[in-house]
Amino acid sequence: MLQPEILAEFQTLLSVDRVYADAETLALYASDETPRYCLPDAVLFPASHDDVLAIVRLANRHRLALVARGAGSGNVGGALPVTGSLVVSFECMKRIVEFDPANRLIVVEPGVVTDDIDAIANSVGLMYAPDPGSGAYCRIGGNLAMNAAGPRCVKYGATRDHVLGLRAVTGAGQEIRVGGRTTKYATAYDLTRLLVGSEGTLALITEVTLKLIPAPERVATLRVCFSSNAAACAAVSRIMGNPEKNPAAQSVVPSALEFMDRRAIEAISEYGGEYGAAEGLPAGTQAILMVEADGAAADVPRQIAALEAALAGDGLLEIQSGFTAAEIANLWVARKSLSHAVKKIAPLKINEDVVVPVARLANLVNAIDALGKHHRVPIVSFGHAGNGNLHVNLMVHADDAEEMACARACRDALIEAVLGLGGSLSGEHGIGSEKRAYIERELDASTLALMQAVKALFDPQGLLNPGKKLPDA
Repeated sequence: MLQPEILAEFQTLLSVDRVYADAETLALYASDETPRYCLPDAVLFPASHDDVLAIVRLANRHRLALVARGAGSGNVGGALPVTGSLVVSFECMKRIVEFDPANRLIVVEPGVVTDDIDAIANSVGLMYAPDPGSGAYCRIGGNLAMNAAGPRCVKYGATRDHVLGLRAVTGAGQEIRVGGRTTKYATAYDLTRLLVGSEGTLALITEVTLKLIPAPERVATLRVCFSSNAAACAAVSRIMGNPEKNPAAQSVVPSALEFMDRRAIEAISEYGGEYGAAEGLPAGTQAILMVEADGAAADVPRQIAALEAALAGDGLLEIQSGFTAAEIANLWVARKSLSHAVKKIAPLKINEDVVVPVARLANLVNAIDALGKHHRVPIVSFGHAGNGNLHVNLMVHADDAEEMACARACRDALIEAVLGLGGSLSGEHGIGSEKRAYIERELDASTLALMQAVKALFDPQGLLNPGKKLPDA
């Protein structure tokens, strides 16, 4: 429990109405989307960069751990408090500092909702490209922490690729500005890219300059049904392959290429009727690809035709196309209903956000099927096939000790399979506390030691988000 005199110092610093230590508030900020729970000692609500600077410096004087938080929508424990920590919630820092369409940039504070940034850009024909699934409520600060992505990542890249510059406060209480306002920048070490994806372990970001791009004139969507996971993965390889090496490949980069496996289709078919998702799928559908193209209005039909040609092959059951907003929304119903449907399989979803080289996606899908059968764990896989990034969901009952033991063994074997395929622990959700124990399987000792040294340089007392991202030095 925070000592009363220290609590009073924070209240003097920020004001009484932005420092809370009552039981109800602490409970609200004690968890994120993981099933874990830990009460912080207090919750702080800074309203400016100067507030954050003062918080970090006071925390250093008293050696108090700080855990940054946006919407708390992460599912790897990245915003989970630790014992004796203070939560720093950025929800009050939601100013649009500057909107500069002429230079295609926007400067915002970390508490701004991600979709709101895109909406502002859309008002003048521009777009903020990253589109995480939680975009309607997640905050840009959380996206920066985890280097969030989304379906459009296959064409436009993740959050890191759209950040021009940052303002932040290091764990040592130093103000820093990194990057700039231009798309070309070669003046110094690229600390901007270092901070994006660092999960609040190096510095607390207080302001970000984001790159905007022209919004496409037109979007079109294909929903493609296959008789097997293997057939769908083969189609992904045809779309994303090298045309020089593979005559069946084509040169159009889709703006989205999403995959749903056999288990996902079963979940939708069995449980998704109330969402309208079970209607319209041809008999025998065992895998679905959602494929989108965007660009100039006159060019989108050409792109769709090229994608349809690449998708044609063994196991193809049906291609449905949508060119209007209503048609596109209807085709996405099955994918949008999936998160609701899988929750009816089992109450606890252990979500592994793994990524492998695209050409090895079929190997990953085969491994997932084999592991699910061997460990007797229902697994639902879906995600961003164009990047080789799948969300592998182990569905279990937390109160069943045998199920949980099987799930742990299955998860361990999944990580080994992913790393064996040349993949990585996380594509877009981050490491947090949930995957921290696996880091040493992916990183060699010298690389890990260098990263730990970087952490010590930015945060010498180890106060920022302890127990996350890296194992202790």
